[in-house]
Amino acid sequence: MTQKERLLYLLQYLTGEDRELQSIEIPAEDAARKRLLRSLMNVRPPKPAAKDFLNVQDEYLREERAEKGIISLEDISFVKSGIYLWQGDITRLSVDAVVNAANSAMLGCFVPCHGCIDNAIHSAAGVELRLECSRIMERQNVKEPVGKAKITGAYNLPCRYVLHTVGPTVHGEVTRRDRDLLSDCYRSCLALAAEYRLKSIAFCCISTGEFHFPNEAAAEIAIRTVTDYRQENPGDMEVVFNVFKDCDYEIYRQLLG
Repeated sequence: MTQKERLLYLLQYLTGEDRELQSIEIPAEDAARKRLLRSLMNVRPPKPAAKDFLNVQDEYLREERAEKGIISLEDISFVKSGIYLWQGDITRLSVDAVVNAANSAMLGCFVPCHGCIDNAIHSAAGVELRLECSRIMERQNVKEPVGKAKITGAYNLPCRYVLHTVGPTVHGEVTRRDRDLLSDCYRSCLALAAEYRLKSIAFCCISTGEFHFPNEAAAEIAIRTVTDYRQENPGDMEVVFNVFKDCDYEIYRQLLG
């Protein structure tokens, strides 16, 4: 199958598996079809999919991944001992684990084509990531606490694992509790990565954006927590601070010297 044929197949499958979606008209343009596919994946509940669908989905997403380009540590400017700074799409990073800023339901973002990192990671990984998260949450039977971390497979991402953590949501002034919980997010991810003997981890800007943690304060906490953890736990784990916005890049660049 060509990539165009895969895209059409996936759209026909997803619109056909739900009666409420069967009236959706599949657009003719590739860009509109890609947006519709992401939207359908975003709203799809965590349920099994046919093997043929998963095979085509994986082929499609891996072709998309190759087209975007994969970034390894060797492609990133070295900042200082074991720490890197990179601006770009975290779903392109070939590291042992990337960190997802999840919500307490930990099922990914259900808002079609939303701009959050949770949406981007689930969209690039494929529908199996939501299903694995759902199984974890069914066993846990309570919402995911703030400051903890869970690990899943990465599926069609170029990394090996995804670490999911729920950051604090700031309402008004940043409190000491907010700062401690954000630090807990970074420490929990690092500890879980060490437990799985991972050698490289890429952090997004946890709790900024939708969760309203001030960017500079969040960056200071991130750098301090990672630096302290690496000093307390000497080893060869390499850490990437991944940013997307220009303002975050400037903040991290200045703080990291």
